Amino acid sequence: MDTDKNENENNGGRRIVVFGAGGRVGRAAVAEAVARGHRVTAVVRDPARHPDLGRAGVTVVRGDATDPGAVAALAAGHDAAVHASVRLDVPSEEYFAATSKALVAGLTEAGVGRLLTLGIATTLADAAGVRLMDAPGFPGEWRAFAQGHVVEFELLAATAGPELDWLMVVPPLDLNAEAGPTGGYRTAVGSVVDGPGRIAHADLALALLDEIEEPRHSRVQLAVSA
Repeated sequence: MDTDKNENENNGGRRIVVFGAGGRVGRAAVAEAVARGHRVTAVVRDPARHPDLGRAGVTVVRGDATDPGAVAALAAGHDAAVHASVRLDVPSEEYFAATSKALVAGLTEAGVGRLLTLGIATTLADAAGVRLMDAPGFPGEWRAFAQGHVVEFELLAATAGPELDWLMVVPPLDLNAEAGPTGGYRTAVGSVVDGPGRIAHADLALALLDEIEEPRHSRVQLAVSA
Protein backbone atom coordinates (compact mmCIF):
# COMPACT_ATOMS: atom_id res chain seq x y z
CA MET A 1 0.00 0.00 0.00
CA ASP A 2 1.27 3.48 -0.90
CA THR A 3 0.60 5.27 2.41
CA ASP A 4 1.67 8.70 1.13
CA LYS A 5 -0.61 8.42 -1.87
CA ASN A 6 -3.61 7.36 0.20
CA GLU A 7 -3.05 10.10 2.76
CA ASN A 8 -2.80 12.68 0.01
CA GLU A 9 -6.04 11.48 -1.62
CA ASN A 10 -7.81 11.50 1.73
CA ASN A 11 -6.81 15.15 2.14
CA GLY A 12 -8.36 15.98 -1.24
CA GLY A 13 -5.05 16.24 -3.09
CA ARG A 14 -3.47 14.16 -5.83
CA ARG A 15 0.04 13.26 -6.84
CA ILE A 16 0.89 14.70 -10.23
CA VAL A 17 4.06 14.22 -12.27
CA VAL A 18 4.92 17.04 -14.68
CA PHE A 19 7.36 16.27 -17.50
CA GLY A 20 8.96 19.45 -18.81
CA ALA A 21 8.37 21.28 -15.53
CA GLY A 22 11.17 23.76 -16.26
CA GLY A 23 9.36 25.39 -19.19
CA ARG A 24 6.80 28.16 -18.90
CA VAL A 25 3.74 25.93 -19.24
CA GLY A 26 5.25 23.30 -16.99
CA ARG A 27 6.02 25.89 -14.32
CA ALA A 28 2.48 27.26 -14.50
CA ALA A 29 1.06 23.75 -14.14
CA VAL A 30 3.28 23.07 -11.12
CA ALA A 31 2.25 26.35 -9.46
CA GLU A 32 -1.46 25.75 -10.05
CA ALA A 33 -1.27 22.18 -8.79
CA VAL A 34 0.47 23.22 -5.59
CA ALA A 35 -2.01 26.06 -5.07
CA ARG A 36 -4.80 23.47 -5.17
CA GLY A 37 -3.14 21.31 -2.56
CA HIS A 38 -1.68 18.63 -4.82
CA ARG A 39 1.81 17.15 -4.55
CA VAL A 40 3.99 17.45 -7.64
CA THR A 41 7.00 15.64 -9.02
CA ALA A 42 8.63 18.17 -11.35
CA VAL A 43 10.68 16.38 -14.02
CA VAL A 44 13.43 18.33 -15.78
CA ARG A 45 16.57 17.42 -17.68
CA ASP A 46 18.90 19.25 -15.26
CA PRO A 47 17.59 20.07 -11.76
CA ALA A 48 20.58 22.35 -11.13
CA ARG A 49 19.20 24.76 -13.72
CA HIS A 50 15.87 25.10 -11.92
CA PRO A 51 16.56 25.71 -8.22
CA ASP A 52 13.49 27.97 -7.99
CA LEU A 53 11.13 25.08 -8.76
CA GLY A 54 11.72 23.58 -5.34
CA ARG A 55 9.07 24.53 -2.81
CA ALA A 56 6.69 22.89 -0.37
CA GLY A 57 4.75 20.19 -2.18
CA VAL A 58 7.22 19.91 -5.08
CA THR A 59 9.96 17.35 -5.64
CA VAL A 60 12.33 18.25 -8.49
CA VAL A 61 13.92 15.26 -10.25
CA ARG A 62 16.00 14.52 -13.32
CA GLY A 63 14.19 12.57 -16.02
CA ASP A 64 13.75 11.86 -19.71
CA ALA A 65 10.25 11.72 -21.22
CA THR A 66 11.57 9.63 -24.14
CA ASP A 67 12.68 6.78 -21.87
CA PRO A 68 9.79 4.44 -20.95
CA GLY A 69 11.71 2.95 -18.03
CA ALA A 70 12.41 6.38 -16.58
CA VAL A 71 8.79 7.43 -17.09
CA ALA A 72 7.54 4.32 -15.29
CA ALA A 73 9.93 4.81 -12.37
CA LEU A 74 9.19 8.51 -11.95
CA ALA A 75 5.42 8.14 -12.36
CA ALA A 76 4.95 5.24 -9.95
CA GLY A 77 2.48 6.18 -7.23
CA HIS A 78 1.09 9.20 -9.09
CA ASP A 79 -2.50 9.81 -10.10
CA ALA A 80 -1.94 11.89 -13.23
CA ALA A 81 0.76 13.14 -15.58
CA VAL A 82 1.26 16.34 -17.54
CA HIS A 83 3.55 16.35 -20.57
CA ALA A 84 4.85 19.83 -21.40
CA SER A 85 8.37 19.00 -22.58
CA VAL A 86 9.89 19.94 -25.94
CA ARG A 87 13.28 19.62 -27.62
CA LEU A 88 14.16 22.14 -30.31
CA ASP A 89 17.47 20.41 -31.04
CA VAL A 90 15.71 17.21 -32.14
CA PRO A 91 13.38 16.89 -35.17
CA SER A 92 9.82 17.42 -34.00
CA GLU A 93 8.38 14.16 -35.37
CA GLU A 94 11.23 12.18 -33.86
CA TYR A 95 10.90 13.78 -30.43
CA PHE A 96 7.14 13.63 -30.06
CA ALA A 97 6.97 10.09 -31.44
CA ALA A 98 9.50 9.04 -28.81
CA THR A 99 7.71 10.81 -25.95
CA SER A 100 4.33 9.39 -26.99
CA LYS A 101 5.62 5.83 -27.02
CA ALA A 102 7.51 6.27 -23.75
CA LEU A 103 4.62 7.92 -21.95
CA VAL A 104 2.09 5.30 -23.00
CA ALA A 105 4.38 2.44 -22.03
CA GLY A 106 5.75 4.02 -18.85
CA LEU A 107 2.52 5.43 -17.47
CA THR A 108 0.66 2.20 -18.19
CA GLU A 109 3.35 0.22 -16.37
CA ALA A 110 3.18 2.65 -13.44
CA GLY A 111 -0.61 2.46 -13.26
CA VAL A 112 -1.16 6.17 -13.91
CA GLY A 113 -4.66 6.62 -15.28
CA ARG A 114 -4.66 10.16 -16.69
CA LEU A 115 -2.30 11.94 -19.11
CA LEU A 116 -2.58 15.53 -20.30
CA THR A 117 -0.22 16.50 -23.10
CA LEU A 118 0.28 19.92 -24.69
CA GLY A 119 -0.54 20.36 -28.35
CA ILE A 120 -0.08 23.26 -30.77
CA ALA A 121 -2.79 25.46 -32.31
CA THR A 122 -1.62 25.01 -35.89
CA THR A 123 -2.94 21.42 -35.85
CA LEU A 124 -6.50 22.66 -35.20
CA ALA A 125 -9.18 23.23 -37.83
CA ASP A 126 -10.46 26.70 -38.70
CA ALA A 127 -14.11 27.62 -39.31
CA ALA A 128 -13.88 26.10 -42.80
CA GLY A 129 -12.61 22.79 -41.42
CA VAL A 130 -9.04 23.28 -42.69
CA ARG A 131 -6.13 22.74 -40.35
CA LEU A 132 -4.11 25.92 -39.92
CA MET A 133 -0.95 24.04 -40.86
CA ASP A 134 -2.52 23.03 -44.20
CA ALA A 135 -3.42 26.56 -45.28
CA PRO A 136 -1.74 27.87 -48.45
CA GLY A 137 1.46 29.75 -47.71
CA PHE A 138 1.88 28.29 -44.23
CA PRO A 139 5.65 28.37 -43.48
CA GLY A 140 7.29 25.02 -44.13
CA GLU A 141 9.45 25.08 -41.00
CA TRP A 142 6.38 25.74 -38.83
CA ARG A 143 4.53 22.91 -40.54
CA ALA A 144 7.40 20.53 -39.84
CA PHE A 145 7.21 21.36 -36.13
CA ALA A 146 3.41 21.05 -36.04
CA GLN A 147 3.66 17.66 -37.70
CA GLY A 148 5.37 16.36 -34.57
CA HIS A 149 2.20 17.01 -32.59
CA VAL A 150 0.12 15.36 -35.31
CA VAL A 151 2.27 12.26 -34.95
CA GLU A 152 1.96 12.50 -31.17
CA PHE A 153 -1.84 12.59 -31.34
CA GLU A 154 -2.00 9.72 -33.80
CA LEU A 155 0.30 7.55 -31.69
CA LEU A 156 -1.62 8.22 -28.51
CA ALA A 157 -4.86 7.34 -30.27
CA ALA A 158 -3.39 4.15 -31.71
CA THR A 159 -1.40 2.82 -28.75
CA ALA A 160 -2.96 3.97 -25.47
CA GLY A 161 -5.20 1.32 -23.97
CA PRO A 162 -8.37 1.95 -21.95
CA GLU A 163 -6.36 2.03 -18.73
CA LEU A 164 -4.73 5.34 -19.80
CA ASP A 165 -7.21 8.18 -20.26
CA TRP A 166 -5.40 10.90 -22.24
CA LEU A 167 -6.18 14.34 -23.55
CA MET A 168 -4.27 16.80 -25.75
CA VAL A 169 -4.79 20.35 -24.48
CA VAL A 170 -4.09 22.92 -27.19
CA PRO A 171 -3.45 26.60 -26.40
CA PRO A 172 -3.99 29.32 -29.04
CA LEU A 173 -1.18 30.78 -31.10
CA ASP A 174 -0.74 33.67 -28.67
CA LEU A 175 0.43 31.92 -25.51
CA ASN A 176 1.65 34.90 -23.54
CA ALA A 177 3.68 34.60 -20.36
CA GLU A 178 3.30 38.35 -19.72
CA ALA A 179 -0.48 38.43 -20.05
CA GLY A 180 -2.39 38.78 -16.83
CA PRO A 181 -4.57 35.79 -15.96
CA THR A 182 -8.33 36.16 -16.27
CA GLY A 183 -9.20 33.24 -14.02
CA GLY A 184 -11.11 31.48 -16.77
CA TYR A 185 -10.97 30.04 -20.27
CA ARG A 186 -13.14 28.81 -23.16
CA THR A 187 -12.86 25.52 -25.01
CA ALA A 188 -13.60 23.84 -28.33
CA VAL A 189 -12.96 20.27 -29.45
CA GLY A 190 -10.71 19.88 -32.49
CA SER A 191 -11.06 23.44 -33.77
CA VAL A 192 -9.82 26.89 -32.88
CA VAL A 193 -11.82 28.81 -30.29
CA ASP A 194 -13.64 31.85 -31.68
CA GLY A 195 -12.21 35.14 -30.51
CA PRO A 196 -8.83 36.81 -30.14
CA GLY A 197 -6.88 33.55 -29.79
CA ARG A 198 -4.71 34.21 -26.77
CA ILE A 199 -4.29 32.91 -23.25
CA ALA A 200 -2.03 33.48 -20.27
CA HIS A 201 0.06 30.59 -18.98
CA ALA A 202 -1.77 30.72 -15.66
CA ASP A 203 -5.15 30.31 -17.37
CA LEU A 204 -3.86 27.41 -19.44
CA ALA A 205 -2.76 25.80 -16.17
CA LEU A 206 -6.32 26.20 -14.88
CA ALA A 207 -7.57 24.12 -17.79
CA LEU A 208 -4.95 21.44 -17.19
CA LEU A 209 -5.72 21.08 -13.50
CA ASP A 210 -9.47 21.21 -14.05
CA GLU A 211 -9.16 18.26 -16.43
CA ILE A 212 -7.11 16.36 -13.86
CA GLU A 213 -9.48 17.01 -10.99
CA GLU A 214 -12.70 16.51 -12.97
CA PRO A 215 -12.02 14.91 -16.37
CA ARG A 216 -14.57 16.08 -18.93
CA HIS A 217 -12.78 15.32 -22.19
CA SER A 218 -10.92 12.24 -23.38
CA ARG A 219 -8.84 11.27 -26.42
CA VAL A 220 -9.44 14.52 -28.32
CA GLN A 221 -7.73 17.81 -29.00
CA LEU A 222 -9.21 20.29 -26.54
CA ALA A 223 -8.53 23.86 -27.66
CA VAL A 224 -8.46 26.43 -24.86
CA SER A 225 -8.45 30.20 -25.12
CA ALA A 226 -9.25 33.25 -23.03
